[in-house]
Amino acid sequence: MKKNVFYTLIFLIMFLNCYNSGHAFDLDETVDDDIRKNYNPSKLTNDVGTGVSTDESLPDLPAITKYNSSAKKTDSSITNTVAAPKSNIYQKGNIRIKKGTVIHAASNGAVSDWQGKGAKIKFTSKNIVNGKGFTIPAGTPFWGEIIETHQPQVSCNGGLVVIRIYAMIYKNQTVPIKGYIARANDKNIFLNNIKGQRTYLKTMYKKGNWGRTIFSRMLTLTINLGGSGSTVLLSPFPLAYGTICLGANTLVSPITAFFSKGGHVSIPAGSNFKIKLLDDVYVD
Repeated sequence: MKKNVFYTLIFLIMFLNCYNSGHAFDLDETVDDDIRKNYNPSKLTNDVGTGVSTDESLPDLPAITKYNSSAKKTDSSITNTVAAPKSNIYQKGNIRIKKGTVIHAASNGAVSDWQGKGAKIKFTSKNIVNGKGFTIPAGTPFWGEIIETHQPQVSCNGGLVVIRIYAMIYKNQTVPIKGYIARANDKNIFLNNIKGQRTYLKTMYKKGNWGRTIFSRMLTLTINLGGSGSTVLLSPFPLAYGTICLGANTLVSPITAFFSKGGHVSIPAGSNFKIKLLDDVYVD
């Protein structure tokens, strides 16, 4: 009995599979028939790849244009360029200007500690400098650059300007040189440091003016009191007060002067300078 039921189930499963396969085949045939009715193969594109459709009901494909590679290239003829400035190129010569040579010059502009580092200073020689095989005429331009500077500082330290001489114009050529300032505004310069006035002693004396003024007034008052019999007993007290003020002010003035600033470097245009060569210079 069980075997009959088992065989019957197998038969039913196989029958259903066959029926579904036939139905699927019929469905595929139906789909093919619909395609043939709705689409005419002759109306499709005849030449594949031409991009032209023979069916007028379909929209045209977009036209393909060739890429113009030169369209985005920048025209070098319209590019703005700045021409390099023309200058005479210095060729090292065989004539030596010895180091230590001194040139007396005048500053074309003012020199002060208000100028920043890197500021250019122009000088013009005042006298002819003759040497073995060369002559530096009067009016020769020299160029300097401020390489160090600061304004007045505390402890009555003055301002500072250090100038490096780096070029001169010789026979219409810019000749690089190494020089320094040996004298500025008719004052000798040490270590190329143009210094503002150091005012410590001067400031300390000014800070003591108050004590000296009080002492002078009290001394005068003591003398006046001593001249009258009725006030002679009071005469020592103003003198003692004046002496105390003078002593206290004298002790404090060195400390207060320490926190004061020195003088500025301020040299007007046209001042006298002495330029000294630090190294040999070779010219034609």
